Amino acid sequence: MYSIVNTATIYGIDSKLISVEADISEGMPIFEMVGYLSSEVKEAKERVRAALKNAGYALPIKRITINLSPASIRKTGAGFDLPIAVAILSAIGIIECEKLPSICLYGEIGLDGKIQPINGVLSMAIEAKKNNFEILIVPKGNLLEARLVTGIKSIGVENISDVIELMNEGIFEEQELEAGIDIKPSQEEYDFAMINGQQALRRACEVAISGMHNMLMVGPPGAGKSMIAKCIPSILPKMDDKEQLELSKIYSVCGMFDERKGLIQARPFRSPHHTVSAQGLVGGGHNPHPGEISLAHRGVLFLDELTEFNKSTLEILRQPLEDKQVNISRAAGSFTFPADFVLVAAMNPCSCGYYPDLNRCHCTRLSIQRYLSKISQPLLDRIDICVEAPTLNFAQISMKQKNESSYDIRKRVIACHEIQKNRYADYDFKFNSQIPSGLIDKFCILTDEQIQYMEAMYEKYSLTARTYHKVLRVARTIADMDLSENICLEHLQEALCYRGLDKRYWEEGI
Repeated sequence: MYSIVNTATIYGIDSKLISVEADISEGMPIFEMVGYLSSEVKEAKERVRAALKNAGYALPIKRITINLSPASIRKTGAGFDLPIAVAILSAIGIIECEKLPSICLYGEIGLDGKIQPINGVLSMAIEAKKNNFEILIVPKGNLLEARLVTGIKSIGVENISDVIELMNEGIFEEQELEAGIDIKPSQEEYDFAMINGQQALRRACEVAISGMHNMLMVGPPGAGKSMIAKCIPSILPKMDDKEQLELSKIYSVCGMFDERKGLIQARPFRSPHHTVSAQGLVGGGHNPHPGEISLAHRGVLFLDELTEFNKSTLEILRQPLEDKQVNISRAAGSFTFPADFVLVAAMNPCSCGYYPDLNRCHCTRLSIQRYLSKISQPLLDRIDICVEAPTLNFAQISMKQKNESSYDIRKRVIACHEIQKNRYADYDFKFNSQIPSGLIDKFCILTDEQIQYMEAMYEKYSLTARTYHKVLRVARTIADMDLSENICLEHLQEALCYRGLDKRYWEEGI
């Protein structure tokens, strides 16, 4: 006889449910596991064997075969221990439960029979609910996380004996959760009210977030580029419930989710060091996992000192910036991780940082060319806004006037997002930065005079088809900020200003 128990994989944000089958038959005593297993899954038979023996349940001296199906999906992680144990116990008659086909289990078992917490429970709970399971059994340490998903009964267990008792009694009642730690909501550490001067840069940040455009800041050391970037999350609108759940799933899979705080509410701000590897930035590994661009999903990815990053690592960003997701292919299969983020980057104009101020910059033309060539033109084309961060003088630093706060800027950003939400309600995109090329003419309508102007600017700025469309998308955002239904000439002029800087540095420098 055999028993079928269901569980879910650890890796993959869109988890696949796996069926665990146990067969006990006559023959040479052996414990065999099949189903395209990784080494940690193969080791489960030793953990399960020892855990059951120490709990007082010795395995029969028979041929035991465990199958994890479908066999085409590679099984990884220690979360299969619990369903394997329950399948065996059911097959030998220790567990008798009519509801077994409607139960989803997940957990790692220690040699003493204790069930250890694991990563990815939130993702698995969502998948179990989607597949109409009634009951979810998880390690007690993961119960808070599992309870974040409503519509499915989640039960926490501490050891294998609890599972056997629970199954045989057939009474599945949710336990009351212990009082969680009172965690005060985090306050924004950085606010635009702290920024003196840099009015053009403040404006560029508001335009970028209003349309969710990528932005590059170029300026000398100490101009405030990093501080301004850290202020950007303070003007981002709050995430809705769907976005919170989506982001929390990613952090749960990576083992970075704090269930005591509930779903992640603050939009992420990720700032990896320039020594980050390609796998660390976009994800991957032998068992593919999300990288920094996925951890920045629905938030901001800040790359400080952009030219110090490995060039080949930066080039990997091209596809995610366009598709808003990253596709990773391995021998074990293909994986897709979400990566819908706003790229904010900062860099110096040259090695010493003071070009084009020739009174302070002593770099040769060749060294400037070598420095700027670290950023390829295809990558630069994917950045919508390029803005200069000039050095502040003493009067600007010491001025006492009250600066506009992030709260005031955020209100305007939210209003601009609402305009876009209503405009694109019938489409599968939300923001101006995501307007497909085929719909540019529909949403970015130009008059004959504006078309003639853009034709002249196209030649002057040496625009490409991609950068031309980006200018129109930015102009559409500026028009929305002015509550204008139509794009005006001044909107196009401001949008072009954000492409003029990259032409100035990259052409004059090179």
